[in-house]
Amino acid sequence: MPRYRITVEYDGAPFVGWQLQINGPSVAGAIANAIAQLTGRETAVHGAGRTDAGVHALAQVAHFDLDTAWDRLKLREGLNACVRPHPIAILDVEGVSDDFHARYSATARHYLYRIVNRRPPLTVELGRAWHVGQPLDERAMQDGAAYLVGRHDFTTFRSAECQAASPLKTLDAVTVSRLGEVIEISASARSFLHNQVRSMVGSLKLVGEGKWLPIDVKRALEARDRSACGPVAPPHGLYLLRVDYAEPK
Repeated sequence: MPRYRITVEYDGAPFVGWQLQINGPSVAGAIANAIAQLTGRETAVHGAGRTDAGVHALAQVAHFDLDTAWDRLKLREGLNACVRPHPIAILDVEGVSDDFHARYSATARHYLYRIVNRRPPLTVELGRAWHVGQPLDERAMQDGAAYLVGRHDFTTFRSAECQAASPLKTLDAVTVSRLGEVIEISASARSFLHNQVRSMVGSLKLVGEGKWLPIDVKRALEARDRSACGPVAPPHGLYLLRVDYAEPK
């Protein structure tokens, strides 16, 4: 049974998230419907990251199985035709071995959070970034972010609905940079807890505003208490940027 890996870009605004849910349309559901329409086969679509409602992706990775082999370019073009009018694009399709799993084979996930830091309201960027009107000190935010790197108990930055077996995660990198009025916060790890990135960004915003000192991020982390977290950043500024996999042997 041939297995296919797809790379997917999507606007998360119309969806309840990646995962199939009964309360509204999901990205995985839209892709599964497109596969069924194109191939006549119903199949599960497994994603590398279960992005929440409103979260976007520039390169989500997923896999699914089919009964018969398809030319990868014909499969890509057919899926893009069938997934319309949803704001989803299948960027790439490739055949993979049957031991590949989009979620469990991943070695790293990279997220990007975008803040537009200006007084005027957003127009083109509306729904694509978090609008913060008060000035933010990105250098202080970077100083605070440095305390998050490494292996820690991230209970403070974990949603109460998180289903992970343990709050221990290793954060490989967190960087804060500014280009003009846009502040970008990048985070990389093998895996993340539910709402971890948005929780960290919300706390770093408090540092940028001067309401927290950078050391307060460390204190919040060490508290291992959800109530010590700053307000959770909204979903529309978050993007699943890339998923890494080991090279096939």
